[in-house]
Amino acid sequence: MTSPDWIAADWGTSHLRLWLMDESDRVLHRIAADCGMGSLARDGFEPALLRHVGDRLAPGRVTPVICCGMAGSRQGWAEAPYARTPCPPPSLAQAAAAPTTDPRLEVRILPGIAQERPADVMRGEETQIKGWLAAHPGFDGVLCLPGTHCKWAHISAGEVVSFRTFMTGELFALLSRQSVLRHSLSDEGWDDDAFAQAVAQAMSNPGSVAADLFTIRAQSLLAGLDPAVARARLSGLLIGLELGGARPWWLGQDVAIIGAPKIAAAYQAALSGQGVPARLADSEDMTLRGLIAARRAQRENAA
Repeated sequence: MTSPDWIAADWGTSHLRLWLMDESDRVLHRIAADCGMGSLARDGFEPALLRHVGDRLAPGRVTPVICCGMAGSRQGWAEAPYARTPCPPPSLAQAAAAPTTDPRLEVRILPGIAQERPADVMRGEETQIKGWLAAHPGFDGVLCLPGTHCKWAHISAGEVVSFRTFMTGELFALLSRQSVLRHSLSDEGWDDDAFAQAVAQAMSNPGSVAADLFTIRAQSLLAGLDPAVARARLSGLLIGLELGGARPWWLGQDVAIIGAPKIAAAYQAALSGQGVPARLADSEDMTLRGLIAARRAQRENAA
């Protein structure tokens, strides 16, 4: 097996993604695991990493590992202090060194970004932004990064000027799994019309969304509402509520969405209903591009 020149890592709360890279920054091997930060004590990160890559490390040589995400949080492997807006996506010069005992490893964790007013933070998304800017230099507009906590980030002159977080994904998870609505929803399935109508409904009358949510349950009981339609309606109400609050971010802006394909397509459809065209980019691809950009900048600075 070919030993990597370096390793790119995205270490989130629930997941770990690793890319073993060659000297030309091509992927030799990709690894995905469910050993996220939330399941590890501080002394568990290095053993978890070695379980997945230990047999691929070259003996007698130090392999750099460049990591982003929640491994750099206060509860993670090593706290990487936040960069402060306005700022470019952080570089390796600002990264935190993670403690290791295996001499074959040198681990550095990229910082997240913090904003003072209104108070906000991100970890991991800044690397996706770095990847987007590497692919689209000169971009001036807004990036929407949907997920558990959706970020809207204003980008100008290569910097994150400001950003805002909406807990839409977490609200969807809580309502669909732990509320009374769980009895009315399917795990899969979709209805484009129901989603679009719910987005418009929430945007036009946000004050009634709490009541409209219960209507999903009532229609399920009284009219046999299709569980896939119910799922799309719940998503539409929550994303519509978010779009109403995020209007200053997307109105009149060049917008791009960085996310997993299904959720990114939902946000694109919701924005399209408001007359806003939005480009799409895959979040995993942008994360890897951001980590590669950090590695290349490191090489250039060392040259």
